[in-house]
Amino acid sequence: MNGRVDRLTFLGTGDAMGVPRVYCECTVCEEARSGGMNRRLRSSVLVEGIGGDFLIDCGPDWRTQMEMINRRADITDIVVTHAHFDHIGGLPEWADACKWQQLKGRLFAPQEVLDMISKQFPWISSHIEFIANDQGMELNGWSITPWKVHHGHNGYSYAYRFEKNDFAWVYCPDAIGLNDTQKKPLHMLDLLILGTSFVHEETEYATRSVYDMREAAELVDEVVPSETIYTHMSHYVDLREDLNLAPSISVARTGMTVDLGNYSSLLSE
Repeated sequence: MNGRVDRLTFLGTGDAMGVPRVYCECTVCEEARSGGMNRRLRSSVLVEGIGGDFLIDCGPDWRTQMEMINRRADITDIVVTHAHFDHIGGLPEWADACKWQQLKGRLFAPQEVLDMISKQFPWISSHIEFIANDQGMELNGWSITPWKVHHGHNGYSYAYRFEKNDFAWVYCPDAIGLNDTQKKPLHMLDLLILGTSFVHEETEYATRSVYDMREAAELVDEVVPSETIYTHMSHYVDLREDLNLAPSISVARTGMTVDLGNYSSLLSE
């Protein structure tokens, strides 16, 4: 990596089903199907730095994402937010890649998440070291703190706060209705990456699992990060439209890169 600061790349910005959805012919899915800006793989980000690189989450599009950035599975550290398929579905392929490259991958997550992954994919521990990070961790110079957040109808997820050289950011792709305790780590941030599946979701609140953009804006007003980027978007979000976002809020696009040391603008799209 060139440069003197760490860099984050959005490998996937979609919800659990991605965009386009195979059964759907809505205008967003059709635009995405033709290679447009709404094409979204399942949510994952790559953090690169002088100290090394790591992924956050490893969904079923992992192989496509690695081919997309021409990394060919050489990344050996992955941090996982929770054990839902859209965040861990690529782990067997990653483990297989580690096996054939004679590498030992390292998978970081809270112990209860590791236990769930182990039950779903019992063989991958032969090629991946499971490392519990409930008490926090250090990775490539980042001080990393996980905490449990409400995931609505889907139970719970974990968010992560990252701190290095007076720069603090949070990755929280799957959450809704955070209480005051869960909001506390969101204060004093340079960057908040937050999942928002809809612009405005009209289904019954009890059945929902992720903030929509209107609710997210209220959260942003409360915790006041310097910058916010929305991710984990469904096919109900059309990036061609004016989403009426505040100046400090933007939406992630596949391949979009941001600077994690002097965050002021997008580096590339």
